[in-house]
Amino acid sequence: MQPSTAPAKTSEAKVLVAYFSWPGENYDNGGRTWLKVGNTEVVANLIADVVACDVYRIEAADPYSDRYDETVARNVREQETDVRPAIAKPLPRIDQYDVVLLGSPIWNVRAPMIMSTFTEKLDFTGKTVHPFTTYAMSGLGTTERDYARTCAGATLGEGLAVRGEQAQQARAQVTDWLQRIGLP
Repeated sequence: MQPSTAPAKTSEAKVLVAYFSWPGENYDNGGRTWLKVGNTEVVANLIADVVACDVYRIEAADPYSDRYDETVARNVREQETDVRPAIAKPLPRIDQYDVVLLGSPIWNVRAPMIMSTFTEKLDFTGKTVHPFTTYAMSGLGTTERDYARTCAGATLGEGLAVRGEQAQQARAQVTDWLQRIGLP
């Protein structure tokens, strides 16, 4: 699957925003800050304010710690051992959707492994997938490559990367991206 920069034909598309977000102690400009709502959830809510869509929050069956160092250590273990963390309430199917916006933070240059759990269990045939991420240093990370592999049969569209510390102020950036991909 090759990334596409052309907007999807989505004037009447049925859209799903599926995201994983992590509140708690987060990285913030070289320090730490406490977030009641994770940065990716903030961006997902901005999208839902602009686009008619269904929203699905991906939650781990074994919740991540709200402490930064503990979560970083768990993520490193999961990436090194290629773990697929279980999802608390898995979405059984996505066949009613034309466009899927997949949101996550970027941890250690890639989406958390729970995103692979989500994408590998569903049939993305005929869907257009657009990743959106919140990050400290890695932008979209490896999401485009990873989703090209795990969203078999999908067309991968333009992604959006929002610096985590700027998520609360990202409305214009999100709106511009949604217009570019044909979802105003």
